[in-house]
Amino acid sequence: MRKVVIVLAFMILAYSLQGARVAPRRIPTTSFDLVPRHAACLPDAQGVVTVTHREDGRGSDSLRLNVRGLPARTGFTVFLTAEDAFASPPFGAAQYIGDFTTNAAGIGSLQVDTIVGEAFSSTVVGSPPTRLRAELAHLVIWFADPAQTPDCFNFPGSTPFDGDGEAGPTALSSQGPTGLEDFPD
Repeated sequence: MRKVVIVLAFMILAYSLQGARVAPRRIPTTSFDLVPRHAACLPDAQGVVTVTHREDGRGSDSLRLNVRGLPARTGFTVFLTAEDAFASPPFGAAQYIGDFTTNAAGIGSLQVDTIVGEAFSSTVVGSPPTRLRAELAHLVIWFADPAQTPDCFNFPGSTPFDGDGEAGPTALSSQGPTGLEDFPD
């Protein structure tokens, strides 16, 4: 009988402690879609960006990018930007964060651990010099090689958006609010 009482006491204690546990803190995330800059050339292209905001506890956020419907086996560069590529004037300040290559099915992904929710660019302009800050709350993807740009883009030149200074046009971009504008809160 004594063993039964002891077992019951431990069971009651275990259930009590289980109910007293504090629920783990929920890590905030921000997700937004990417759309093709030239839908006629990339009619099936789409992307999703998910940012897990861990900067306060870990020192960096985690950005996960998944795209599909792009040309197969093609390289792309990824930038955080001050505005989306559809804005007028387009995108403004930019920060290179990585690149990826699509597979044979035109699917690609990228994961980057960096500060995203509080990302900004700073530069000095004017006379007298004034420091300006630009919040980087958008994402733009460029063709990494102008030679891999589909003919339908009718893009004869290059842009500087790759490590070698030569990239093609914008492929995908966030458009409108992304939710990153809300950080830091």
